[in-house]
Amino acid sequence: MRTHGWGGSPPAGDAEAVARIKDATHRCVRELGGATTIAHVAADLGISRQTVYRYFPSTHAMLTAAAFDGTRDFLARMARRLRSVTDPGEALVEAVAYTIQEVPHEPYLRLLLDAEAGDPLLRTVTSDTARAIGRSLLDQSAVDWDATGIGPERRGELIEWTLRTVQSFLLDPGDPARTPDDLRAFLRRWLAPAVAAATSATRAAS
Repeated sequence: MRTHGWGGSPPAGDAEAVARIKDATHRCVRELGGATTIAHVAADLGISRQTVYRYFPSTHAMLTAAAFDGTRDFLARMARRLRSVTDPGEALVEAVAYTIQEVPHEPYLRLLLDAEAGDPLLRTVTSDTARAIGRSLLDQSAVDWDATGIGPERRGELIEWTLRTVQSFLLDPGDPARTPDDLRAFLRRWLAPAVAAATSATRAAS
């Protein structure tokens, strides 16, 4: 590992180097959003791009790794909101509504979900990274998904549907945009019954 750069204080090892690159990525994403590149991160750290490439083969890989760390606080807050929710429809309502509410304040959620962010990280809302974080959203609740009849395969479809629903509200929030309470009421009228119908149909077919 090269010792020059790093603001005069080189990392003690590879693990620290990766952590510092991720921290710099977070700073750049907060400022530049989806325009962030390895060159920006290298400049922030005072190192060469080649040094960053030793740990991340591409900007995509670097942003993907940082995205999981960058959404950790959001997922922790979601967990606190959903830890007592056992109804699958209500879990989806709250997951969708709270995610939409938080996107403006969460740069990595914007990269993951907001098509207008112009991000290079995730070309589609159904990318592997978006699905992994969507799966984390569902896992925050107290819902026993297998008991509802929605096993791993169907849960993957539900995650895709949830992500597409969030993205549609980000693309067109309405005019005027609904308040958080109005959005939850809207989702309870239309999204929650669809989830309930799917769980009933799945159990009946099994």
